[in-house]
Amino acid sequence: MAGNELTFNDNEFIVSKTDTAGKITYGNELFISMSGYTEDELLHAPHNILRHPDMPASVFKMLWKRINDKEEVFAYVINKTKENDYYWVFAHVTPSFDSRGNIIGFHSVRRKPNREALSVIQPLYRSMLSAEKIGGMAAGEKKLTAALDQMKVNYDEFILSL
Repeated sequence: MAGNELTFNDNEFIVSKTDTAGKITYGNELFISMSGYTEDELLHAPHNILRHPDMPASVFKMLWKRINDKEEVFAYVINKTKENDYYWVFAHVTPSFDSRGNIIGFHSVRRKPNREALSVIQPLYRSMLSAEKIGGMAAGEKKLTAALDQMKVNYDEFILSL
């Protein structure tokens, strides 16, 4: 993997908010410093400015489906910095609602991932990414579904068990 891996402390949280189009509307100090971008560069930029090429698109497809269905989702994500370094997070993403229950944006809190969990996630993501390069997102989704079926768990049970 190109670049250096960055980490942050166990007691720190990366927080960001986006609008419904995925444009960044808020980032806490740690979000900004980890990204390598300035606050001005991040605000109103698409959140996928941090998208790492080793992150399977099918995971993001599932994440966006869940939050647009007004559900929370947990996921391990690898992010890319402005300088092409990278950092792993364990993300908890939720929709934000107005007083009528309409989604007005999304809120994500990320914590430092468990290293043992990454030893499971990284090979799975490599497998999914390889499948996506050949057969698109559907092939990546198939890899994830097959892995979950083999373990006899659903996605949430799997992610929260790591």
